[in-house]
This record gives sequence, structure tokens and C-alpha cells, in this order.
Amino acid sequence: MTIREQSEAIERQTLSPRAALSENAVREAPISPCDIRTQYQRDRDRILHCKAFRRLKHKTQVFLSPEGDHYRTRMTHTLEVSQIARTIARGLRLNEDLTEAAALGHDLGHTPFGHAGEYALRECCPLGYVHAEQSVRVVERLENHGKGLNLTRDVRDAIACHTNGTAQTLEGRVLRFSDKIAYMNHDVEDAIRAGILREEDIPATIRDAVGHDKGTRITTFVQSILENSGDDIRMAPDVFEQFRALRAFLFEAVYRNPVAKGEEGKAQALVRTLYRHFLQHPDKLPGNLRYVLEEEGPERAVCDYISGMTDRFAVQVYKELFVPRSWGM
Repeated sequence: MTIREQSEAIERQTLSPRAALSENAVREAPISPCDIRTQYQRDRDRILHCKAFRRLKHKTQVFLSPEGDHYRTRMTHTLEVSQIARTIARGLRLNEDLTEAAALGHDLGHTPFGHAGEYALRECCPLGYVHAEQSVRVVERLENHGKGLNLTRDVRDAIACHTNGTAQTLEGRVLRFSDKIAYMNHDVEDAIRAGILREEDIPATIRDAVGHDKGTRITTFVQSILENSGDDIRMAPDVFEQFRALRAFLFEAVYRNPVAKGEEGKAQALVRTLYRHFLQHPDKLPGNLRYVLEEEGPERAVCDYISGMTDRFAVQVYKELFVPRSWGM
């Protein structure tokens, strides 16, 4: 037996009957089996080594251009989601490799400047913009010189459903919970670091029910999923109520906070300006998007270009286009 075949045998013997088995994974374009890695392990590696993944380290999570090295970026958020998803998958005897691959790929299509950039693109692009859909587009259409990564159907489905919809696999549904558990708790920590929130500001009913610090809250949510999931992924009703209450609190205290979001108007204006400029001058798009321009039109190509930018690259392009060099910045 090859190492891959041994791994597949271990999956059959040890995973839950509800788990997705890598030996059953399907790709749009079949490929020869690897002697070492399972199908989902290959997906994980393809995502980890792609350019879109590397760009996540310079994309905003919540705070734009924060002063300090400890604020989350889109990449560190992704890694925390992956860790939580793997913990849940292991506890439920689901396929860890599938959850890890989907977690690593779930935000590949996110814009520069976090959700501010997403809202700006959605507003100005007639095609609309949803980062989960763009993440799927990255792995299907944009990566690997337009060939895509040829990921398995289960990984692509989990990425597509990580914010809305219901994934076909339990592993994909684990990702949706893990994403929220991660950002709700690390955004509290970053907000405290930024001085716009104190731990004591979180309503006492929430803290008393699920924990007075980040680690305890994550453990409470994960433990509840492990104890209450079966044919679906769920928390106990009382814990889920506090989970939703914490999320609602964060939207008011952090995500809509004028201090935390003070620069978002500028970021959105920058994105809109870049979009209009390249829509008027599609010949200025990079050559690697020529096939999108020719096959799908300028709106699609410009949206792909801007959504793939990092924060600093978007600022750099804006400066080169609109700021006289003699002024300096």
C-alpha cells in the first residue's frame, strides 16, 4: 500500500460515518493519485502555495493600517479559523484535511481594506461582489495563470457556503461556525488593544454565560458544538443565543464604531476611484488578466484586479495614478 492508501484506510476505520472520505472526493478535471497525499491534502497544499494566499498577509481584517504588529491581518485570521476548524473536526471525527483546506481558502477572494473594500466594489460594480463567491472564483478561474487550482468539489462548496448557505458536508458547516468563532473573539482582542473596547464593556450576561476572556469563550463555543452536533453542526440553544448576542454587540461596538472605522470612507473612495479608472482604461490592466477582459468583459476583469490587491498595493497604484510625484507621500 502507498502512504496515501494507508491514510485512506485510516479514514475509513476511524472517521465518523458522517465524515467526508478523501477517497470519494471529486474534481472537475481528474488527476492521477498521489502516492503520499490524499485528495484533500493536495487541495490544502495547492491553496497554501498559491499567490492569493500569500497576499492575505497584507490585507486588512478589521483595523486599517494599525500601529502595531499584533493586530490581525486576513492571513492570521485565516490561520486561527483553520485551527478552530481542525479542533472541531477532530473532536467530531470528521475529516480534518477537508476542514483545513476549506479554512485556508475561505477568504482568498477578499478585497483590500477588509469589508470596506467589499462594500465599495459591490456598490460600483454592476456584477455585484461577494467575497465568498470571489474566493471560489480565485481557485477556479484566476489562480495558476487562469487554469485554476482544480480543487475538489467539497472544498469549493465549503468555501462558497462559509458566510451564507448550507455546505453539503459537515466539514463545510464546521468552517462556517469556525470563521465566526475566530473573528468574534480575535476582534474583541484587537479592539481592546486599539483602546475602543474594554472586556468589561461586553454585557455581563454574555461574559457570565460563555467566558470573561477570549480563550474561555472559544472553548465554550467549541465544546458546545462538540457536545450537540450529530447529523448537523450546532450549539446548545442557550450557548447559541449568547453567541448571537456577542456578534450583535460587536457590530455595534466595533464594526460600526466611528473610531475603528474612521478611515474606511477614504479606503472606499480609493477603491471606487481605481474601479472607475481601470474601467475607462482597461488597456492598463496587467497582462495576466487579458483573458478575463477578452472573455468576460471589462467589469469582470477590473473587479478581479482590484479585489486581488493588497492594501499597500492598492495605495501604491492610487498614488502612481493620481498623486504628483513631486508632492511625495
